[in-house]
Amino acid sequence: MFNFSFSKLKSETKKKATSKSAWVLPKQNSSFAPADTWTNVDNDVTPLDRRTWTTYIVLGFWFSDALNMQGWEGPSSVINIGLTWREALISLIMGMVIIVIPLVLNGAVGAALHVPYPVAARASFGFNFAKFAVVTRMVTALFWHSIQTYSGSFALTLCIAAIWPSYRNIPNHIPASIGITTQQMVSHLLFWMLQFPILLIAPHKLRWFFIFKGVLVSACCIGVAAGMCKLASSSGDIWAQEPQYHGSERVWLLLSTMMSNAGGWATMATNIPDFTRYMKPGQASGQYWQAMFLPVIATFLAMMSILATSAAKVVYGSYIWDPTELASQWTGPGGRAGAFFVGLSWVVGQIGTNLSANVITAANDLTSLFPKYVNIRRGSIIITFIGGWVMQPWKIENSASQLLTFMSGLAIFLAPIAGILASDFWIVKNKKIDVPALYDPYGRYCYWKGVNWRAVVTFLVSMVPNLPGLAYKVGNVNISEGMKHLGDINYLYGFYSSIFTYVLLSKVFPAHETLITEGISGDDVIYEGKDASSEDVQDVPEEVEVTEKN
Repeated sequence: MFNFSFSKLKSETKKKATSKSAWVLPKQNSSFAPADTWTNVDNDVTPLDRRTWTTYIVLGFWFSDALNMQGWEGPSSVINIGLTWREALISLIMGMVIIVIPLVLNGAVGAALHVPYPVAARASFGFNFAKFAVVTRMVTALFWHSIQTYSGSFALTLCIAAIWPSYRNIPNHIPASIGITTQQMVSHLLFWMLQFPILLIAPHKLRWFFIFKGVLVSACCIGVAAGMCKLASSSGDIWAQEPQYHGSERVWLLLSTMMSNAGGWATMATNIPDFTRYMKPGQASGQYWQAMFLPVIATFLAMMSILATSAAKVVYGSYIWDPTELASQWTGPGGRAGAFFVGLSWVVGQIGTNLSANVITAANDLTSLFPKYVNIRRGSIIITFIGGWVMQPWKIENSASQLLTFMSGLAIFLAPIAGILASDFWIVKNKKIDVPALYDPYGRYCYWKGVNWRAVVTFLVSMVPNLPGLAYKVGNVNISEGMKHLGDINYLYGFYSSIFTYVLLSKVFPAHETLITEGISGDDVIYEGKDASSEDVQDVPEEVEVTEKN
């Protein structure tokens, strides 16, 4: 009997071990990490065959990312607080100018090193403290993925209702306390199912999807703006608006809206190496065009939105900023066809933005944190389940506006991270990075037990003073006027104070082991010193045997 019990226990233990090992990814050969450190190909230096992005693909990427429903509705938040369309455009353009600086500086990190953001962050934060920067960015991406997914379900509702108008009349069987109706839940499920397989496509294969979205959504925006102006026989009266605020109050309000526009892109300014790592050999300089692409695309979207919304006031008697609500007013046969096209465009738009700004971002983070069990595909599955269902985005959308304010306020955590990453690469280390050492937990970027104390101090100096401003906006806490104004320029302060502090600490207390006279790229090790852009390494197969670092 004892033998029987022991055998049974042994069998059960073996099953559990087998079940756990079933989730373990195959050990990758293309790794710089020591034998006892796990990694995978999605976390490694980008293989040559995956470096497919050119300047035009970067342009398509930003068309894909920037053209979304939140960008269309953006000017409304500025106008609704008492400013005019002029201030809406100024705050948008200046917000984009503010954010493209860290975007381009950190984009160069990915283009030069061909490593994802979680790996690149180890050079400045230390091997272990980099995980804090990764988790901070991942939480932000999760929230935005949740909201973008739920917004896309409204666009899908518009598509379905354009074909079957009775779809909007599905009886509701969900309690009001849940915050969503039966019809909305059906749309959310359908949109999530439609989006899911697209999220599983490898990032280096998505360039044509980005271009497709850019063309489709741009045509939709121009068509809606032109169509509404034709219906109204004018562009409406929005151009005659006068500001309700003047003097310093108006200036600080304008600065605050600039920071909101910049803060909305804080995630991308931090994790842009996740995408520029795919730049084609010889095309790395193409990432600098982002400085022009993003402001131009965002301004185009805002102008189309203002035109269509102003004309809607003439036709329907009120400003309608929600593009799906605007199109739902078109009830005639031709109007329903137009509504379907608008809905389809924004379905593609939301999927593209979710894909580029949120899912790939968070999936890379999970890959970095759990490389033994998670690659980008598995990470995408986990993220979309959590964002789409666990976080219950309908509750987020229906909660008080303070929650969305708090999410925008997360930029105060991301600004110092972006500043540290950029200043370390450009100023402290002068672009000379030992890429293989980024994968070694005990290598030159270990600092003190995996933590660079200079980054810790810098983060606190740049983030803590912004906390009162966030508390004031979220909870209406009483603070001084000076703290309020500092909160109005939170991203500017966080980014530039982090650069100054980190560079100062790194010069006064240099980490000599991390300063090298010549950079060591991953390609130098993989291809034994050959130039990655040369013809003799262009036909390297996808599975590349890597020379391991001793």
